[in-house]
Amino acid sequence: MARVVLESLSRVFPNPASPIRALDSLNLSIESGELMTLVGPSGCGKTTLLRIIAGLDKPDSGAVSLDGRVVNDVPPKTRDVAMVFQNPALYPHLSAYDNMAFGLMLRKCPRAEIEKRVKEAAQLLELNGCLDRKPMELSGGQRQRVAIGRAIVRRPGIFLFDEPLSNLDAPLRLQMRAELRQLHQKLGATMFYVTHEQVEAMSLGNRIAVMQGGQIQQVASAGDLYAAPVNRFVAGFIGSPPMNFFEGRVLSADDFESEQSYSRGTHGVRSPGFRLRLSQHPAQLLNKHVGKSIVLGLRPEHILLQGDAGDSCSTIEADLEWVQPLGRETQVHLAVLTHKFVALVPGNLRQDLPKRVKVQFQTAHAHFFDAVTGNALR
Repeated sequence: MARVVLESLSRVFPNPASPIRALDSLNLSIESGELMTLVGPSGCGKTTLLRIIAGLDKPDSGAVSLDGRVVNDVPPKTRDVAMVFQNPALYPHLSAYDNMAFGLMLRKCPRAEIEKRVKEAAQLLELNGCLDRKPMELSGGQRQRVAIGRAIVRRPGIFLFDEPLSNLDAPLRLQMRAELRQLHQKLGATMFYVTHEQVEAMSLGNRIAVMQGGQIQQVASAGDLYAAPVNRFVAGFIGSPPMNFFEGRVLSADDFESEQSYSRGTHGVRSPGFRLRLSQHPAQLLNKHVGKSIVLGLRPEHILLQGDAGDSCSTIEADLEWVQPLGRETQVHLAVLTHKFVALVPGNLRQDLPKRVKVQFQTAHAHFFDAVTGNALR
């Protein structure tokens, strides 16, 4: 096991038009024995970060420390790190068994130990019937599992996974997630798993790091990322369907009451096409933002069709664009002027809805973000 500390890492790739800043003063700590997942959109710097930890690339500035030792100039083979790429990169002339055993053979491990480790990994990865086949005789998913097995048999202090399950079909991917969790519990090794799929990241990691633009935006548990995102990017990236956002201006209680036919004594938010009354807690949060532009965020499950919620919600009218039945739940796509948003409702929704519907916003669950910086208002 090893603790990984990344301090002020920067990596810039030259480009004739404009330099590409893959990492921008990135800081991150992965605790010894932890399974951390890193999630972010394509091009945010995830693979570059893994390659720098593995020693396959060097940062322009900053430090990579393993157990308190800076390893910027330490070659990959002596870092006790095993990396599994999205591309399996197997030796085409070797069998699956020999591909998995190759690293152990180089280290001159006893033959009995090699056979034991390879067979254990093959059992775990459902490769028992494929060990004598060469890569061209394996499916894409089987080749990727051989690559994972090649890392497993080494039993390194740190595992680095770069979207290793992307070539597997959905049922096997789900099974492999569970197997990787069990593998982590069995080995107790430090694991850093990169993916662009939030479900995979949230189901695997003890903690999840969200990355964008070469920087770590937030590191937290899956529940905290969902319930308390630190900025608009994290709020919109975590969750499926993603959080809805509405740009608007905070109204004082007096301003809101003067624009409504009834009085509630709480603040409101005015957005193009509608006004929302806020529940007591968000209203107190926004006291110092009265008159300012903000962004209101609301999860789809907190936007309900009329009749599904109580008096604590604010009601507006919206145009029904389309309905997407998904079995257990239904996504209702709505619009108010330029605002397009999604409500998530039970799957037994009737299909003959009118073109204009009333929806209720549960503003007690609302999130608020600075209109300029995108940071969450606390």
